[in-house]
Amino acid sequence: MVREFKEFVMRGNLVELAVAFVLALAFATVIEALISGVVLPLIAAILGEPNFDALTLSVGDGVVRYGTFLTALVTFLLIALVLFLIVRAYNRMSRTRETAAPTTKGCEFCLTEIPVAATRCPACTSQVETRLA
Repeated sequence: MVREFKEFVMRGNLVELAVAFVLALAFATVIEALISGVVLPLIAAILGEPNFDALTLSVGDGVVRYGTFLTALVTFLLIALVLFLIVRAYNRMSRTRETAAPTTKGCEFCLTEIPVAATRCPACTSQVETRLA
């Protein structure tokens, strides 16, 4: 049983998952600080109230604290927006890095697409210049 547990713990996926979890917690802290320290004060400057927790509704002897829900909802939407913007920027950066070298070229005589390393066009049999990557 101890050996099986050791094999389970030493699997690469579990270690990678643990590292990803710790990084996600740290990232969540950064995003939460951005929202509470920058975005919500900006909303307070515009709307006058960044925290809706004081909003309540009296129903008989009970109190419905719908302001707490509104604050959590606004915080969630802002976090989702910030994460969307970060992922969008990351995707744009990764797309520019992934520009692959072309695998084909056009035959200058008949304009047929041929492999970059080809020395003769299979369509018109003309000798073409070889381009090295």
